[in-house]
Amino acid sequence: MLRLLSFALFLAIWWTAALFVGGAKLPSPSAVLDVIIAEASSGALFLHLGATLARVALAFVLAMSLGSAIGYLMGRVKLADRLGDPWLILLLNLPALVVIVLAYVWAGLTEAAAITAIAINKLPTAVVTLREGTRALDRSLDEMASVFAMPRWRAFRHVVLPQLAPYIAASARSGLSLVWKIVLVAELLGRPNGVGFEIGVAFQLFDTPRLLAYSLTFAAVVLVIETALVQPFEARATRWRPRAA
Repeated sequence: MLRLLSFALFLAIWWTAALFVGGAKLPSPSAVLDVIIAEASSGALFLHLGATLARVALAFVLAMSLGSAIGYLMGRVKLADRLGDPWLILLLNLPALVVIVLAYVWAGLTEAAAITAIAINKLPTAVVTLREGTRALDRSLDEMASVFAMPRWRAFRHVVLPQLAPYIAASARSGLSLVWKIVLVAELLGRPNGVGFEIGVAFQLFDTPRLLAYSLTFAAVVLVIETALVQPFEARATRWRPRAA
């Protein structure tokens, strides 16, 4: 109910602001809804949303897989941590725009270049989070697994992974929010479809209703995924932690 009330308040403020500012700069909710319906009826909305979601999924899985493995290695092996730390600092401070532009210059305006650039921008945050989680592992549990001669994979599955689960969940949630933003920039700069591409076209044409239609539809999809998938996963991964009163 509180979320519905918040949404209703947002619509009321938007409608009021549109009356004062004017439809040219801020179209009313009904005008934006008309554009959403028209784009959905033509199939263009679902086509561009599907393209964006596919890029998000591929880049996210690639970055989380590599980032988790590298972060775990750096947390376990000091030599790997010392060798990788300067590169990690560089990637953390390298602007996403630079990575995307360089990927397009070196690899061309291809799908692989876009997904790789998005994944590279997400990669260092996953590495940092998993490295810190690995450093926080309880060493006594490792000793217990060694005493009971547990196979390496079984020890990882039942001893290490449950301890890393909260860090994986935190990395997934923060990383997904980062990927949502970067994928739109990659599409705006060098892809022929996707929500970012449509936002760029709307900007060039000064088509504010269309710009808001795609932006808000994309935000709604992000909110659904966050509520239905990410939050339940994070709650399950951290269910063993004591909750504040």
